[in-house]
Amino acid sequence: MTRLYFVRHGKTEWNLEGRYQGAHGDSPLLAQSYLEIGLLAEYLNNVKFAKAYCSPIKRARVTAQKLVSLLDQPIKLESDRAFQEFDLGKMEGMKFTEVAKQFPEELDAFKHHPDRYDGAKINGECYQDVIERMTPKIKAICERYPKENILIVSHGAALCAEIRHLMGIPLSKIRDKGGLANTSTSILETTDNGQTFKCIEWNKNDYLKRDIDPTDVV
Repeated sequence: MTRLYFVRHGKTEWNLEGRYQGAHGDSPLLAQSYLEIGLLAEYLNNVKFAKAYCSPIKRARVTAQKLVSLLDQPIKLESDRAFQEFDLGKMEGMKFTEVAKQFPEELDAFKHHPDRYDGAKINGECYQDVIERMTPKIKAICERYPKENILIVSHGAALCAEIRHLMGIPLSKIRDKGGLANTSTSILETTDNGQTFKCIEWNKNDYLKRDIDPTDVV
C-alpha cells in the first residue's frame, strides 16, 4: 500500500493579493506561512516518509525544504517539473478581478468547466496537459514505493486536477469539490501500484487553527 501526501505550498504575497501565479509567476511566502508549515509538520511528524518530491517553483520548493527540515526524520527531497503549477499564460501576475474582466470565458471554464477550458487561448496549458505530465510520474512513484508513504509538495490548481483525476473523476467534474487551501494536505492510497486510488483526506487544513478565507483557496 502506497500513501501519497499531497501538500499545497504555503500562502504567498500574490495569493493574499488575489493574483494568479502559475508556472512562471511567483512571489515570496508570507511570514505567517512559515509558522503554518510548522503546524503542518506537527500534523505529519508521526508519518514515516520514504521520499519527498516537490515542484521546482520557488514557493513550493521553499515550502518543501522548510517542511522536510522540521520533520523528525531524514528525508531525501527531489524537485521535478512534473509537479509544476499550470502554465496560465497571459493570466499570470494578473489579479483575479482583472482576469474576470479580460478573459471571462476562459476564467469561468478554468474554475467551473474544466472540460471546456482551452489554455491555448491564453498561451497556457489545459487540464489534459497538466494531467498528462503528472500522472506518469505519480504512477512511477507508486511502482517504486509499493509499501511506503510519499510526500509531494506542489500547487493548488495542478494538485486539484491530478488528485481528482487519479480518483477516477471525469474531467467535467474535477472542480466540483472546489479548490485546495494553502498548506493543506490531501491523501490518496493505492493498493495496486497506482492503478486505482482511494481518497483518505481532501483539503485537510484544520491544523492551521484559523478560518480559511477566499484568498487561501485556488
